[in-house]
Amino acid sequence: MPPLNWLVIALPLFASLTWAQQSLGQPSAHPQLVMTSSDVAQIRTKLGQVPLFDSSLTRVRAEVDAEMKLGIDTPEPQDYSGGYTHERHKKNYAMAQKAGALYQILGDEKYARYVRDMLVQYATMYRNLPLHPKPRSYARGKLFWQCLNDANWLVYMSQAYDAIYEYLPSSERETLETELFRPFADHISIASPQFFNRIHNHSTWGTAAVGMIGLVMHDEELIQRALYGLDLDNFGNARDNDGGFIRQRGEAAGFFANLDRAFSPDGYYTEGPYYQRYAMYPFLVFAQSLRNSNFSEQAFERNDGMLLKAVETLIQLSDQDGEFFALNDAQKGMSLQANELVTAVDIAFQANQDPRLLGIAQTQQRVLLDGAGFAVAKAITSEQAQPFTKPSLHLTDGSDGVQGGLALLRAPNEALTLVFKYTSQGLSHGHYDKLSFSLHAEGAEVLQDYGMARFVNIGQKGGGNYLPENTSWAKQSIAHNTLVINETSHFEGKYEIGSKHHSTLEFFNVREKSAQVVSAREDNAYPATSMRRTMALLNMTGMDTPVVLDIMEVQSASNNQYDLPFHYLGQVISTNFANDADQQRRQLGETHGYQHLFIEGRSETKLPQPTGSNSKFTWMNENRFYTLTSVTESGDEQYFTRLGANDPNFNLRRDPMFMLRRKDTKDTIFVNSIEAHGSYSPITELAQHAVGKIAKLEVIHKSADYLAIGIETDSGNKSMFFLSRKSSGGESHQLEIAGKQVSWSGPYYFIKVAN
Repeated sequence: MPPLNWLVIALPLFASLTWAQQSLGQPSAHPQLVMTSSDVAQIRTKLGQVPLFDSSLTRVRAEVDAEMKLGIDTPEPQDYSGGYTHERHKKNYAMAQKAGALYQILGDEKYARYVRDMLVQYATMYRNLPLHPKPRSYARGKLFWQCLNDANWLVYMSQAYDAIYEYLPSSERETLETELFRPFADHISIASPQFFNRIHNHSTWGTAAVGMIGLVMHDEELIQRALYGLDLDNFGNARDNDGGFIRQRGEAAGFFANLDRAFSPDGYYTEGPYYQRYAMYPFLVFAQSLRNSNFSEQAFERNDGMLLKAVETLIQLSDQDGEFFALNDAQKGMSLQANELVTAVDIAFQANQDPRLLGIAQTQQRVLLDGAGFAVAKAITSEQAQPFTKPSLHLTDGSDGVQGGLALLRAPNEALTLVFKYTSQGLSHGHYDKLSFSLHAEGAEVLQDYGMARFVNIGQKGGGNYLPENTSWAKQSIAHNTLVINETSHFEGKYEIGSKHHSTLEFFNVREKSAQVVSAREDNAYPATSMRRTMALLNMTGMDTPVVLDIMEVQSASNNQYDLPFHYLGQVISTNFANDADQQRRQLGETHGYQHLFIEGRSETKLPQPTGSNSKFTWMNENRFYTLTSVTESGDEQYFTRLGANDPNFNLRRDPMFMLRRKDTKDTIFVNSIEAHGSYSPITELAQHAVGKIAKLEVIHKSADYLAIGIETDSGNKSMFFLSRKSSGGESHQLEIAGKQVSWSGPYYFIKVAN
């Protein structure tokens, strides 16, 4: 290990010792991180009496016992994610953490010996371990190809070391701390400031790792480094590839800065729920460790109890099946069953005793082997669990709550859930998708967000890391259900521009049963162009489920080509327009994601225009029918496309897309409705209500001040939706429609007209 550059340590040694006297106090007995000695005593007296805890213990014990029979392997690091050495070191830290918990609960020394022997092997290896041989990361680790995974290792190994701390003689502790833990902590912090001093999920893991091992070692300097970051004034102008890092203490770095700045006041994590799930583990286990260690500076109380609020928000960001909505970089299928969510639910319940969390824990069917998990299992045994309901809600983005946001419009029982995104960029994991949406029906994706182009931990696919197509497709605007102008992504697809801007909420109202409505605008995605999107769930007479109304307004200083994609999932059933199949498999465009789309069919100007003023497209997904009805203008084109162009390595799913195109237009309005209807049974082979009920969708009034949209069903039921184009507050409005005066207050008005 090279000599430490003590000039860059955040606090002088004397100041650190002073802080130690004030903050650390008398060292607590071990274990003292996520598990305490009092937890252990309580658990031991109740073994065999709390079914969920007992079954969790049995499962973990069988897993660790099977692993111990194979022996300990700490191979020379070689691989990216998914390779043997990478996965072996990951399994080692997971097994060590579990074995430590088993030692505390069962008192069987074989588990302590297993952890000790593994740590000794790592200490021997780490003395002369160079940087990982794979060079891809902006911050290379030693055990792993990136410091992020090294930090994962240290967060878990801190818990394992804490569990066997008092089992080890002081001489062995000194060896482990001087030859393994302290150099390890220095590498992911002092030697890797571009990783450690950020506002990002990476630095959350890094700071938690350094802080937790500092707590076990009673090392105040490490704890302060973790909580407040490094002063990097001597590091020059080095930058990482995601926009730089925090150089000076006054700029607010460290664990507390991540807690203060990465969440909005509503608990929304700016990188999106996939990475919120990932970051919640270090946030919560370090916060729990600070509390259990009786450290004077606490995390749970900070920022108005943000961590516990964030657990609630994260659960809300899931569909009926518990899968997280795919916002920004996200892998489909990540859900409330993830290990991080077991941790989040257990620790949060122990802190706030919210019985709704027990309802989530019941579906997870496992708990942590510590005091938090035991508290959850015991409460479930005493029948305290309540259902966790998920209503419609609005979540702000940004630490101040004014950098855009996210709206969830939910029909009863989550029959439909509309996810409307108008957030800030989302740091390095953000996508260029202002005013985009996705639609879900009872857990099924109907209109999807693609998520990320990555096969996590599958080594054959780019070492399990992000693929080039994540940039060339998944992040691009055309990969989302939002407006694209002149085949160019929002902010030209440039992070430096996109990170400066956010969309703006116009209004959000879910108080009325007949209509849930949200509206937001984006004024910076394209030069001299303003976009406003208003989306609603409307309860209409004669309709089984609410109808989605989608109004996209565009005002621009020049004529443009406008593309509005709908990334449907399922099988095309019918259209009411002629479709000219493209037999040449031409690609839709050249750049900004268009190069990945094959044209399968389109309607051209020379072909017959849709009947009346509406185009209709019906598809079937998971044995249910959906119809998109669009208000069309002369010259509009409809495209059917499919992913796969310029993808020789098959890194992209072959998903379909339907797109509306309007050319050579300055100011325009797109109006669409989406209805869910009927069903198909593959058993009886019967289709019921396979044709949508909306017979006519029209703009019945358009002026500089107002829009009025008429919706008529096949049974003659009519509804009208009025929208103020220049106000979003509670002003009074009056509009004449077909010789009749319509008056209302507020930015919109929805009425049902008699048959």
